[in-house]
Amino acid sequence: MLRAAEVTFSYHALAAPVLRGVSLDVPADGFVGILGPNGSGKTTLLRVLAGTLQPASGRVSLDTMDLSRVSRTTMARRMAVVPQDTHLAFDFTVLEVVLMGRYPHLATFEVEGPRDIAIAREALAATGTRAFEDRLFATLSGGEKQRVIIAAALAQISGSGLEPGILLLDEPTAALDLAYQLEVATLLRDLQRRTPIAIVISTHDLNFAAGLCRTLVLLKDGLVLAAGPTRKVLTAENIRALYGVEAEVQSHSGAGHLVVVPLRRVAPGTPP
Repeated sequence: MLRAAEVTFSYHALAAPVLRGVSLDVPADGFVGILGPNGSGKTTLLRVLAGTLQPASGRVSLDTMDLSRVSRTTMARRMAVVPQDTHLAFDFTVLEVVLMGRYPHLATFEVEGPRDIAIAREALAATGTRAFEDRLFATLSGGEKQRVIIAAALAQISGSGLEPGILLLDEPTAALDLAYQLEVATLLRDLQRRTPIAIVISTHDLNFAAGLCRTLVLLKDGLVLAAGPTRKVLTAENIRALYGVEAEVQSHSGAGHLVVVPLRRVAPGTPP
């Protein structure tokens, strides 16, 4: 389990905290969504969970061990981050990009072996991108690139004997059209069904989160506004408090999950 307990974080000693007493649990089979407006601290929270930022106070733990005491190699074998955008300095093939995920498993100056290549190809197959392995990454569409980066993350947390792995995704559908958003949602849902991984996503897309996440954490100004099961947390009242937007929240029989329909922005100071 990955757990944050009363985490506070500031980027500068004299700056206002970006996170203020944030707590959340990611169970071994969890699918957690972090929602909030711009500047609420979503990406910062992901970085704290990944261990790339150290909290000023509070504690982040992985299987009860303080994250600050977990070696970088062990952490990288267990957790992988999928950023919003990936820009490569050179022309790499898709297979080469996915093999980059194997770096925590290699000794100094060691090159990838047959087992690493097999794991990379399994990750490509799991994300539906095996046919692209010889293509240059730069020639892919946005949705295809996102799948390849998820494959690299899977390759990173595969084959270490440490179960389960944890995927942290920052706005995974931000630059994708509707068709690719549906593809990524289906991919993440299917991956968790077939693979022992926990998934945490930061997103602005309420409907994307509603269709995938079993639990939600709502962040506003670095504070947890609400947290818990999706159907209890994703309410019209909470959306109004989080975004200042009136919305209808309905259970959609065709979609099989809650659907959020924004109606209007609420003027500041308007009583609930």
